[in-house]
Amino acid sequence: MLAAFIGFEFIRRITPLLHTPLMSLTNALDAIAVVGAILLAGEHKNTFTTVLGVIAIVAATSNVVGGFLITDRMLRMFKASSSKKS
Repeated sequence: MLAAFIGFEFIRRITPLLHTPLMSLTNALDAIAVVGAILLAGEHKNTFTTVLGVIAIVAATSNVVGGFLITDRMLRMFKASSSKKS
């Protein structure tokens, strides 16, 4: 609860211009979850942990890819607005 509150307050006080680099940073941190999921799936201790690892790989990878797509979309919005003003 405290981490969610601190994160919300931190994001709320950042100017919108800095949201794109912040999202890129969180995407890089999400890649750590992918590595952890690969390690979990690769242990092969039993079928249950392997299945959970594969599910974690799919979820974490979709999170990373979605984050990069959203960041790219935000960057294109900034490029479009700056070229219209020139």
